[in-house]
Amino acid sequence: MGNSEFVEQLLQNINNLHELGRQRAFELGNPFYAKYEGDGNHYTKELPSGERYLVDIEVIMDKDDMPLEIKDTLIKQINC
Repeated sequence: MGNSEFVEQLLQNINNLHELGRQRAFELGNPFYAKYEGDGNHYTKELPSGERYLVDIEVIMDKDDMPLEIKDTLIKQINC
């Protein structure tokens, strides 16, 4: 399978992109942020350990409008 066929296959199942991002964040030891139905104006923060929190986030940008840092404010822990 060539690269173009692989890309087409990924794009057909676009719903898996957040899972790929989650997996990569955990591989790097970073938390994963996502907005789910029911979160309201907040985000869910999931740690590689499986702990989940409802948070507010602020994205710090550099002069070229590229993200440098995410600052989060804990709202509450989510029990799964």
